[in-house]
Formats: sequence, structure tokens, C-alpha cells
Amino acid sequence: MLRKSALLLAVAAGLLAPTGLSAAPDPAAKDSATKPDATHKNPLVSTEWLEKNLDARNLRIVEVSVEPGVFERGHIPGAQNVVWHTDLVETVSRDIAGPDKFTALARRLGIDRDTTVVLYGDNNNWFAAWGAWVLAQYGLVDTVKLLDGGRKKWEAEKRPLDTRTAEVAPSAFTAQAPSPKLRARFADVLAVARKERDEQILDIRSPDEFSGKVIAPPGIQELAIRAGHIPGSVNIPWAKAVNPDGTLKSREELRALYAAAGIDGSKPIITSCRIGERSSHSWFVLSRILGYDARNYDGSWTEYGNAVGVPVVNLAGTVWGGK
Repeated sequence: MLRKSALLLAVAAGLLAPTGLSAAPDPAAKDSATKPDATHKNPLVSTEWLEKNLDARNLRIVEVSVEPGVFERGHIPGAQNVVWHTDLVETVSRDIAGPDKFTALARRLGIDRDTTVVLYGDNNNWFAAWGAWVLAQYGLVDTVKLLDGGRKKWEAEKRPLDTRTAEVAPSAFTAQAPSPKLRARFADVLAVARKERDEQILDIRSPDEFSGKVIAPPGIQELAIRAGHIPGSVNIPWAKAVNPDGTLKSREELRALYAAAGIDGSKPIITSCRIGERSSHSWFVLSRILGYDARNYDGSWTEYGNAVGVPVVNLAGTVWGGK
């Protein structure tokens, strides 16, 4: 009987970790109801889990940071670099990377449909979340994770860094047309603004951007002609979902945060910011952590605020000062 039980346990362990990845629950989890563990469906992995699995056979680690040179100065061992404004987008037209470009990127990174991909970056994973949003449109969802806490937590814990470029075998990934289900367009948000569609818009910019006091944070190049926000949208700055150490708050805390503004998952949600990068972070929280029906509007305020003849709410009463 004991031998039979041992055999069953061994078989179960093999089923849980067929790719060499540790299937043990994430030690950083508060409990299974509040913080996900490191199993297949979990959208987050802890720094401890990742360090233990750096040499896993079917794991790819990808850094997507915004600060130039940060990857080259030192990165998580085995990580590969993705530059969000050239690798994940079309550089001439304003669009996400098309099927051909994404196919080439996935092959270079050694990513296939059964590869576990851990994304991380600076700025509390702003652009890593953008990467997750782009990958999701090409069908890479459950196998794609964010490193909870990103670079900030990894470095604060003095975990290993490397300056060498990882060499991986190219994959045979082939991208089909991206799914439109996770992306909101200008017409979608305009329909909500005009109350023609019963959806919610979550604007995750700063309160000053939302009110119209400023068009964009200081030093930002991409601007709009008008300040303010889309009518009917609610404002919850993206950073309210993050703990001081860069990790995401528990599910219960996140549900309460959004519910206080009337967002409880009962209606489809569109996340919006200035160019779609900060809002992709909130999209990840709503969609992947809470399981809500959410889309990201990457046109965001630089598209909507530059459009002619659309309704705008400007609480600050600012007027364009162009010359």
C-alpha cells in the first residue's frame, strides 16, 4: 500500500512539473485566496520562485524596461532584452507589432506556445505589462507571467544580476492575426462617452491629468491638444494597485480598490491613460488577477484628446495655449 501511494505521488509530481519548473506554491503568497501561487494559471511569480527556476528548461525570462541601458548594466541571469518602442510596436504606423514582426520576435526569444514566459521591468513593470498585453493578443496568456515586484524587488533583495546576453535556441512560433478582444479602439470609447454603449472606462492617469490641470507629466513628449478626460470615466491611478516594494496588492485589496469607484467586474471595462502603457498595467490587474472583462485602449488620451468634435470633461478649465 505504501509503495502504491509513493508511486501515485511521484506520478502526480511529474504531471505538475513537466517542463522542469517548480510547481510548489509561491512562498510569497499570503494565502491561496488572496495571492496567486506559481502554478500554471497564476499570472504572477515571486522573486524567490524565479531565482529557484532560473535554469528551468522551458522558461524564458524577458526584460521590458523603459530606461535606456538599464538592461545592459545588469539583468536577471538568462534574461533577454525587449525594447518596447521598437520590438513590440510598428515603428512607422501607430500599432502593436504585426504578425510578421511578432513572429520574428517570438522566434528570437525562443518562445513557443508551451513556453513559460516571465516578464519584468523597471517602473514597477509598466512596460512588462504592456508586453504581456501584446503577447496575449497573439494567444500567449496562461503561460505568460509577471515577476511580482519587477526589477525593483529583485534588486532590493540583492538577487543575482548578469551582464551577459543569453543565448537561446530559436523557436518555430508563427503568429496569426492578433485577437481584437483585448484592445479598445477610438470608436469604442467614443460610444461609451456618448452613452451608446454600457461599458466602464477606467482612467489610470494622475489626478492632475484626469482633471485637466496638466496635459501630461513633466518632460513627456507625446501630448494632446486638449486636457481633461473622457466623459463617464473614473480615475484610479495605476500605482494604487502596488505595494511600496513594487508587488501587487492582494486580490481582496484590489477588488475593494476598484469597487470603491464602481468597478466590480459586472460590466466590461476599458483601461486608458496617455499612450496605453500605464493602462496596460491596470489591464493586467483587472484581467489577469481579478478575471474581469477588460480591454486596453492604447490610443488613450493622445488619440482621444487630439480628436476633433469629441466630448471632453475638463474640471480644471484649462485652455490650450498654443502659439
